[in-house]
Amino acid sequence: MESRHMAKVLAGVGAAALVLAGCSGGGGDTAPTQEASSEGTSPRDGIVFDVGVTDEPCPEAINPDNGCIYLGVLSDLTEGPFAPLGTQVVTGQQDFWKYVNEQGGISGFDVNMSSNTRDNKYDPAVHSQEYRSIEPNILALAQTLGTPQTQAILSDMEADNVIGVPASWWSGWQFPDTDGGVILESGSSYCIAAMSGLDWWVENKTPITKLVAVGYPGDYGGDYAAGAEKWAAANGVDFAGFVETAPNAVAGNQDAAVAAIIESGADVVAIGIGPAEVAEVIGKAVASGYEGQFLGAAPTWNPLLLQTAAAPALLATYTNVGTTGAFGTPSAAMDAMQAQLGDGVLPSNDGFTYGWVWQYPLKAALEKAAASGDLTREGLVAAVQGGVEVDYEGALPNSLVGGPPADVDRSVSINIPSEDADLGIETLLMGYVGPTAAAFDYTEPCSGA
Repeated sequence: MESRHMAKVLAGVGAAALVLAGCSGGGGDTAPTQEASSEGTSPRDGIVFDVGVTDEPCPEAINPDNGCIYLGVLSDLTEGPFAPLGTQVVTGQQDFWKYVNEQGGISGFDVNMSSNTRDNKYDPAVHSQEYRSIEPNILALAQTLGTPQTQAILSDMEADNVIGVPASWWSGWQFPDTDGGVILESGSSYCIAAMSGLDWWVENKTPITKLVAVGYPGDYGGDYAAGAEKWAAANGVDFAGFVETAPNAVAGNQDAAVAAIIESGADVVAIGIGPAEVAEVIGKAVASGYEGQFLGAAPTWNPLLLQTAAAPALLATYTNVGTTGAFGTPSAAMDAMQAQLGDGVLPSNDGFTYGWVWQYPLKAALEKAAASGDLTREGLVAAVQGGVEVDYEGALPNSLVGGPPADVDRSVSINIPSEDADLGIETLLMGYVGPTAAAFDYTEPCSGA
């Protein structure tokens, strides 16, 4: 997920930053511990644990008789291109674990993630530095935002036996050879999403004679573009190439990309950049006479886009290819989200939705490890690498996460901007799997990143 200075483009519309607890917390003991209550009736009886798990309650514990599982978060929270999204991902995850704790927690433990939440500024070097600062305190990472950012710490995670939930849909997270066996991904990859999105387009809109991709190189846009190129090859469609924008290109500097789109003569643009660049690229292209359509990866959307001068162009030409449905799309998961927020309360954007949904595999992995009596880091890794059955409560298809990649999720949601929708985006369809995506021989990542 991935460009810079969102507020600069969004016509002065500020995105509120999430106030995060910055104190350190968590267990630093390395020897496995087994604890029992004086009455011998604690659900923790018989469970061994070490780093990032304590018999003492969490700060401000909902269940003061529970121990504490400490999770870490590395997200884009202030100055990176996905800060408006990242802050809401964190809020969704915090609400998820509050919900879990209110149900009693995990086998006699509450879960805390606020004590070890850090800002990665969408910078791999900062991401790595902050990982090292919280690693002694945590059992696992509830969030590691960004593809290059997570790749920057992957070898450390493997060495440390730290499981992580990526805020990223890179296709490499679905293969043990490229995720180190320590990543708990959810939903269709960018690559497969591009295929399913384009399949849906030709089934429901118009034929595509020429396709071009625009995105960040060496980042999520490259994976989305790879999927678009593979779809074009499978369907005999002219692929006009991948127009690369630099990951640090600021909005206001996309004229070259706009010119390349217009010169390509493509019917459809598969676009994988940040929301700020989306406003500029689509707004300028349409203003310059481009008559094609834009099919954007999930992170390209932000409701603030409807408050920019590009709003009319977006409403007319942009479709979003997501994984989960937009906030408010009926499911048991969505009911739980709304209950935590309160009646009538809305998140700022669907980062909240993603954050909540991404935690289901981690909850299932913690429950599996606890049921085996081993909440050490090694025990959690073993639980994940054996495969975790995940119930997403209707937000995604239930699936086996971790283990063999043969049956990964290939479904997408199709979403369109709408001034009448709660978060400016309306889900037309969930759980769609296109024929090209279904038939694709998915045996390795589509791109290096």
